[in-house]
Amino acid sequence: MSYDIEKPDEQWRAELTPVEYRVLRKAATEPAFTGEYTDTKTKGVYSCRACGAELFTSSEKFDSRSGWPSFFDPKDSDAVELVPDRSFGVMQTEVRCARCGSHLGHVFKGEGFPTPTDERYCINSISMQLTPDES
Repeated sequence: MSYDIEKPDEQWRAELTPVEYRVLRKAATEPAFTGEYTDTKTKGVYSCRACGAELFTSSEKFDSRSGWPSFFDPKDSDAVELVPDRSFGVMQTEVRCARCGSHLGHVFKGEGFPTPTDERYCINSISMQLTPDES
């Protein structure tokens, strides 16, 4: 896969904290209920912590009580890429930043949440940076 932003692994390691690197570049998951954006109600735009691409907005965020920030849709359908993930012996769909390929989380369908898409983008807080609205 080719991305707009590609860097050698050593550069990613130098630019990201060890925890950011593990989640964004090695597809780790932060522990549930520990991320800074899990319960945030601040209005704004969530961008990729690795490259700054705008991914989600607060208007698509909802409380799934899962322990991670949840969104029912990305800001723009081209902002994320969905990749089949069989890493835990189960078929899941990984969510990556479409600009740099960084791991964001996973998307789940059909869980019965009262959202317009019936999807839950379960995203690691450490994968994003929130820019609050100026209003």
